[in-house]
Amino acid sequence: MSKAVILIIEDDEEIQELLAVAMSRESWRLVMARTGEECFALLKKQAADCIILDIMLPGMDGFNVLKKLKAAPEFSAIPVIMATARGEDADIVAGLELGADDYVIKPYSPRVLVARVRAALRRKEGSPAKAETLLREGGVCLDRVKHEALLDGKPLELSVTEFSLLNTFLSQPGRVFSRNQIISEIHGEDYPVTDRSVDVQVMSLRKKLGASGGLIETIRGVGYRLKSE
Repeated sequence: MSKAVILIIEDDEEIQELLAVAMSRESWRLVMARTGEECFALLKKQAADCIILDIMLPGMDGFNVLKKLKAAPEFSAIPVIMATARGEDADIVAGLELGADDYVIKPYSPRVLVARVRAALRRKEGSPAKAETLLREGGVCLDRVKHEALLDGKPLELSVTEFSLLNTFLSQPGRVFSRNQIISEIHGEDYPVTDRSVDVQVMSLRKKLGASGGLIETIRGVGYRLKSE
């Protein structure tokens, strides 16, 4: 099995070295870029399995890098973890709405970031062995084997986390999931994600589902569920 390639877009050499040391025990190959422009030049030569992205970069900032990644069909499925000193709610919401799969605020524990990369890689690989491989509700269809989601027969461009979220709801229509249960289903037990992050991801998924977004109901004071038509 080939090594996962982790692309780190960070202009601070000390942080690059810190991450290289923290990830030295993992069977990953690290590729470093200092700017967004360098990132896209590297991606033309080398595919990546996960991207760690700072916001405050010289030239193109991290938000614009993320926007460009998610707009490109060849890069849109790569999990992106924002790792930045910008921790305001507006920044976190902006990153998640643009398609980031995770958001980590500096200063962070390198071990925590490594755990989040592992989780992102697991989500990217998926787990089609569970139950049916093809799930449907209304005009929404999810194929776990092909890792493909369709809306009225047309492909949906979902982030890895959005795909996992849709998979969670479609797997058990009618079940009410609390925000903590959603986090556990997608990321695993004791994963440090805020309720606000879950709400933003659900909101983004609903938007991409268009008229079918109404299938995901908010259960006030509890969480969310997928209603069966």
